[in-house]
Amino acid sequence: MIDLVEFPADDPARAQRFWQGVLGIQLEARREGEGTGVQTHRGGAELGVHPRGSGPGDRVSLPYFGVAELAAALERVVELGGEVIHPGERWAICRDSEGSPFGLAARQS
Repeated sequence: MIDLVEFPADDPARAQRFWQGVLGIQLEARREGEGTGVQTHRGGAELGVHPRGSGPGDRVSLPYFGVAELAAALERVVELGGEVIHPGERWAICRDSEGSPFGLAARQS
């Protein structure tokens, strides 16, 4: 259900060392279309680190949930009292009905 948990970092190299050391994982450069930073590429739920920024998905850690149809899922977010903060074609940043941020990612076929 969770595709990715992403952490913003003031010092991405320090955060990379931290998560690799704590979890015993390898964080690698992101591939084309994955954005900036590093992440695991093991299949299943992934962990990512990116430079902290001022955008809606750049300030707090976010879980990304994979969905089959992103546009339909974004419509449901709004219908159910949530908010789409940053829409996109492959991923989007939202808030739930209680204001908690999360991401939705279009599952690749």
